[in-house]
Amino acid sequence: MLGAACSAAPAAAPPAQAPNLNAIVQHGTVRVCSTGDYRPFTYRDPQGQWSGIDIDMAQDMAKRLGVTLDVVQTTWGTMMKDLGTRCDMAMGGITVTLDRAQHALYSAPYLRDGKAAIVRCADSSKYRTLADIDRPGVRVVVNPDGTNADFDKANIHHATIENYPDNNTIFGQVIANKADAMFTDASEIRWETKANPQLCGESIDHPFTFEQKAYLIPQSDPALQQWVDQWLNIAQNDGTYAAISQKWTGQVISAT
Repeated sequence: MLGAACSAAPAAAPPAQAPNLNAIVQHGTVRVCSTGDYRPFTYRDPQGQWSGIDIDMAQDMAKRLGVTLDVVQTTWGTMMKDLGTRCDMAMGGITVTLDRAQHALYSAPYLRDGKAAIVRCADSSKYRTLADIDRPGVRVVVNPDGTNADFDKANIHHATIENYPDNNTIFGQVIANKADAMFTDASEIRWETKANPQLCGESIDHPFTFEQKAYLIPQSDPALQQWVDQWLNIAQNDGTYAAISQKWTGQVISAT
């Protein structure tokens, strides 16, 4: 009888333990991924200090859960990879998209938004509509990997799209006449035009798209999603969210 030598294949490494609500409470820390480059939602200054609507909301969430908040810096390109590994959830002006919803859970939405344009005020009469901007010779600057880039890819066919990697300084490209326009969320445009009087927003009250902001949670953690939804519902009805929204935007912006 011929015998075949058999060797057992090495056992596969067990998958990383998905975060869950009980583990967060037991560890006493909730890790929140945020990009830190999207005001008024999230900003990390050169000294490493965090601020913004969703940083304040994250602090309130951690307080009500009875744990410490640990904000973990991520990028728009690596956020989905970091979710569930480096952090328990992600917060910071995250737009609800069908693509992200295939790979993660969303909380209930908390803010309605949409894409609009930001241009130099001196040129605002030239760029009233999407068609005005999507013309040969117009330079549209965009930060890669996020929904702004998705919007440009779908809607800009004649203007030149120029990638710029630093979302914290990207509006300076428009101010310095190195670009003519940028498409981003109306909420961000309101913030930037308030801070930079050289810039004006177009279509911010009637955006080109319908969007909502929400928080991202690992697909494996519906218990955390349920708790976050309950916390968010309370925060939206006890004045917490209203005060934070008013602080950062000058108005209360809801999800509807």
